[in-house]
Amino acid sequence: MKRIAVMTAGGDAPGMNAAVRSIVRTGIYNGLEVWGIEKAYLGMIEGLMKPLSLKDVGGIMQKGGTVLQTTRCEEFITDEGQMLAVENLEKNEIDGVAVIGGDGSLTGALDLHNRGIKVIGVPATIDNDLWGTDMSIGVDTALNTIIYCVDNIKDTASSHERAFIIEVMGRKSGYLALMAAIATGAEEVYVPEREMNLEATAARIQEGHRRGKTHGIIILAEGAGNAYTIGRQLKNFLGYDVRISILGHIQRGGSPSAFDRQLGSMMGAEAVRALTDGKSGLMVALSGASYSLIPIQEAVENKKNILEKQYEIAQILAL
Repeated sequence: MKRIAVMTAGGDAPGMNAAVRSIVRTGIYNGLEVWGIEKAYLGMIEGLMKPLSLKDVGGIMQKGGTVLQTTRCEEFITDEGQMLAVENLEKNEIDGVAVIGGDGSLTGALDLHNRGIKVIGVPATIDNDLWGTDMSIGVDTALNTIIYCVDNIKDTASSHERAFIIEVMGRKSGYLALMAAIATGAEEVYVPEREMNLEATAARIQEGHRRGKTHGIIILAEGAGNAYTIGRQLKNFLGYDVRISILGHIQRGGSPSAFDRQLGSMMGAEAVRALTDGKSGLMVALSGASYSLIPIQEAVENKKNILEKQYEIAQILAL
C-alpha cells in the first residue's frame, strides 16, 4: 500500500472534513501518499483526483459540509461507470480508497470492493440509519441544530398558545425526530417506524392546556407523513390552526460539534489502519467506546431500528 484516496459521497454531514483531515494526516504519518477524489463517484469516473498535503487539510476540521464536495452520480450504478472508475483508480495507481458517506455511498464502495479495489467505509449520515454502528458522523451536530431550532419555536408557540409541527430529516429512520423529541420535551413524535394516532395526539395537547401548558410541539420525521396534511387533520381534532415549520437543509450545515470532530478523526484513522493492513469491504463502526470493523454488506443490507425503550421514554416524558 503506497497510495490511497479519500472521498466524501452522498449527503454532506458535519464532521466529514474532520474525517478527511484525519485520513490525510494519518496516511502521511504512515508513509503513504493520500489523494482526494472530488465530487464523489462522479469525480472518480471523470478522473477528478489530486494529491493532498498536510497543508491542504489544515483548518478544515471546524468547517461544515465537505471540502472535497459531493454529488449524486447515476452513471456509477452502471457497469460502464464502475469500469471507468476502476480504470481511473488504476491509472492513478491508487491502492485503496476510504469512502465517507451513508448507505448509498457505501453500497457504491461495496461495488468497488467486488471489482477488486480495496475499500474501507466511514459512516457519515445525519439520519444515523446505518446498521452496525452506534453513531455516524454528523448525527450529533444535526441533532443539536434541531434542538436549537425547536427551542426557539417553542418560545413563540408559548407566546401565542399554538401547536406546531416541526419536520426534521429522516426518510426511513426516525432517530433524529425521536432524540429531538426527548431532548426538547415535545408533546408528540411521529416516526416512520410507528403508526400515528392523531386523535390521541390532540387529546394529549388538550390535556396539557388544561394543566396550564401554553404550547404543543410535535416533531415529525419527514418519512412519517406530510406535515401539511397532518396539520389539517389535527386542526379538526383541536379546533384551531396548527403551524408548520420544516427545518430542511439547515440540519446538514454548521460547524461540527466536538463529538463529531472526534468521531470523524477517530474513524478516519481507523480507516487508514485497515487499508494499511490490507483489509477491504469493511466499515468502521462505533460500539460503546470502541471502534471495530464490520462488513459493508451487513451495514447496508440490515435495517437499524429505533429502540423501543427510547420511544416509550419519549411518550412518558411528553405527558
